[in-house]
Amino acid sequence: MLIVVSSALIMFDRPASRSVAFAGFRASFTDIAAPLLELAAQPIRAVKGIGPYFRMQGDLAAENAELRQQLIEARYWEDLAYRQRDRIEVYESALNVQTQATQDRIGAWTVADPRGPFVHARLIGRGRNAGIADGYPVINLYGLVGRVYETGERSARVLLLTDLNSNIPVMVDRSNSRAILTGDNSEYPRLQYLGRNPDIEAGDRIVSSGDDGVLPRGLPVGVAVPTRDGGWRVELYSDQAPIDFVWVWPYVPAVIPQREEAETASAEVETDLPAPAETASVEAGDTAQPATEEGGQ
Repeated sequence: MLIVVSSALIMFDRPASRSVAFAGFRASFTDIAAPLLELAAQPIRAVKGIGPYFRMQGDLAAENAELRQQLIEARYWEDLAYRQRDRIEVYESALNVQTQATQDRIGAWTVADPRGPFVHARLIGRGRNAGIADGYPVINLYGLVGRVYETGERSARVLLLTDLNSNIPVMVDRSNSRAILTGDNSEYPRLQYLGRNPDIEAGDRIVSSGDDGVLPRGLPVGVAVPTRDGGWRVELYSDQAPIDFVWVWPYVPAVIPQREEAETASAEVETDLPAPAETASVEAGDTAQPATEEGGQ
């Protein structure tokens, strides 16, 4: 009978037909019963949580052991990086090699660029006022993101490696095999023009080759991934995290010798030519000098 009455009350209960007194009574009853029900549920929850607690402790112990192993390996690579840095500094000093310093990088925040002419592009909040110019490479914490293709006074557009219009020369770090990294608006850009028998394997590290003279050599790009049709694509390092904060790397490409000599010669000619006002004053001085001499005679 109680079940039938409860079912009838549930079926015919409507919020509009509830009386104010009944609604207030039910709210007061809920306020009183909620703490008591919560107190009664505590022992049951504790018993139910014993199994997951011990399983979590086992998972935490395994994760802790894995993190300790990674820390040991990271310390080894850190020491190796310091030794390589000191060795490179000695080599650069002996060979008189001038390289771009890491401190010259320009940091900037990125935003999406839906109105730009390219599909995969980003807008950064730094421009020519900060020293950014077209063609500069853009990197994040993990690797190469793209390059600057349009620069304003206080902003610039970055063409990502995944865009259909992106083509940069790269190479396999292990074998120095050259290729062109071509974007096709997908997450994994393609490797093209590898040659007939390319020395490349799955998992090989791909870096920029610098053959075009626009990007520096050795910037980390990604990892080689084989495709079903026998081709190769690259899983980009920069995709490991959202592209929020990036660095723009100032890089001055090599200048063609003939063009450099022509620019130097034109600059020297412009420097040797006197200004129009100076020329006029010199001519006036030359004409006035004989008259002064005659007057003195």
